[in-house]
Amino acid sequence: MHIFPPWFQFPGRYRLITVSAALLTAFLFCLPAASLGSKPKAADLVKNGQPIDLQQPKYQELFKELEQKHQFSLQELQQIFKGQVISKRVLELMDSQWESKPYYKYFPLFITRKNIASGKKKLRNYKELLDRIEHEFGVDREIVVAIWGIETRYGTHQGGFNVLQTLNTLFDAYPRRAEFFRSQLIHFLVLCKENNVDPHEMEGSYAGAFGQTQFIPSSFQTYAVSFDGNDQRDVWNSIPDVLASIANYLKQFHWTLHGPIYAELGHTLKDKRLIAAKLKGRKGRIDRQVVRDVQRSDIPPSPNNRPLSIVELELDPKKSNERFRYIAAYPNFQAITQWNHSNRYAMAVTELAEAFKK
Repeated sequence: MHIFPPWFQFPGRYRLITVSAALLTAFLFCLPAASLGSKPKAADLVKNGQPIDLQQPKYQELFKELEQKHQFSLQELQQIFKGQVISKRVLELMDSQWESKPYYKYFPLFITRKNIASGKKKLRNYKELLDRIEHEFGVDREIVVAIWGIETRYGTHQGGFNVLQTLNTLFDAYPRRAEFFRSQLIHFLVLCKENNVDPHEMEGSYAGAFGQTQFIPSSFQTYAVSFDGNDQRDVWNSIPDVLASIANYLKQFHWTLHGPIYAELGHTLKDKRLIAAKLKGRKGRIDRQVVRDVQRSDIPPSPNNRPLSIVELELDPKKSNERFRYIAAYPNFQAITQWNHSNRYAMAVTELAEAFKK
């Protein structure tokens, strides 16, 4: 029986080296990640409520573009941007998004008994409206309602972040996507101007999405429609506009009514071509016939023989001996990933829509 750890049996100089290595290891584990050379997150570099410096060249260039291209006056811009400050919480949330969770932890956030029951009720209550939307846009009603349910719990949770502050925070203090949020800030201000909306009053998500559709500003400008008989595109209060706008978005990405969305492929990919397609993520494509032949799976035809994607979904290790579940994702699935780029999101939408039918 050893009273001391085995390294105490070595001669003195080796004992000193070993002790030093152990102490160094312990010290390194205690250091903050930033001290070890990892890149600090955006939220670590600011203070909450920190004033935004509007004299920065990037803001001066933004103001110049808003004046010259979008007819904002200097007085309007001063009124809009005066007193803008950083929201540290927005930056924290941007670096810890739900879509980064494994699928077995992700889908229970949305596919709940309450969400399923509410969705079934919405399908009954808005049957005539959804009949019209399916006929007009060619998008399955269950998918439209599932997206509505996941985005805002059928309009009950539209977000509590000030959109103007959010977009300014992300433009000013989130370098990785600053250019994207610059463009969204411009789209937002333009749509507020066109719709006579005070930009200071609109609330939405921590990523600048708003309304029952949770459109980002550019998506609102491109895909929102009026379906309630007037000319105003109201994705905040008009259910016809909300549901038709969701359907219109998917229509623009070639949704096929009643077409296949995915097919199960089992727990193993049997060919390097499928593995390569999977590794390319949502942009990976492979011919349906190849998938059928190598997986020996009788999967349905693809509309217009369009290629498929291969998606890997994590299984709960406490409930399954397998690590992953693989699916072939059809063009309809790919259309959902145009709405939200996460394959996990698209699968949750699909499985919630399936639950409505049960």
